Amino acid sequence: MKPWKTLKREVILRHNKFLTVERHTVELPDGRVIPDWPWVVTPDYVNVVAVTEDGKFLCFRQVKYAFSEVALALAGGYLEPDEDPLTAAQRELREETGYAAPDWTALGQYVVDANRGAGTAYLFLARGAHYVGEIASDDLEEQELVLLSRAEIAAALDAGGFKILPWTAALALALRRIAGAG
Repeated sequence: MKPWKTLKREVILRHNKFLTVERHTVELPDGRVIPDWPWVVTPDYVNVVAVTEDGKFLCFRQVKYAFSEVALALAGGYLEPDEDPLTAAQRELREETGYAAPDWTALGQYVVDANRGAGTAYLFLARGAHYVGEIASDDLEEQELVLLSRAEIAAALDAGGFKILPWTAALALALRRIAGAG
């Protein structure tokens, strides 16, 4: 199999630092050319599955704009320009929860939409999390920090309590890692 070739990129909307829409001209491996392939540029981001020293998972209860009900969420946020993903994950955990952790495991980096771009998600497991100071978050959402047991996390996953795909994926990967499956 051969990759597609980008022959041309044209910005058709630069809304702000969080959204750019491009039109690509792409050549398929068989030589066909698609002159108007839509591409979405959003910042790369991190999500952190944080587990405290006593085995509790740090989560939030919150409402996001994309859905109107209370859901469970993980710490995370956008990378700053030229910021290393691990550094961003450590910063976001500290800012959003007031916790820091000594033991970090990368759970992988994943393209958000294979056909349209939309950034890369960097997922992390942080173990041994402990409280170090006040929350310093600039998040727009109202959030309630909650500490859940492993059984409560598994039940929430089974019940669809995490409404955003990267949160669900990060938790599934973290639980496998914790169980020694990866």
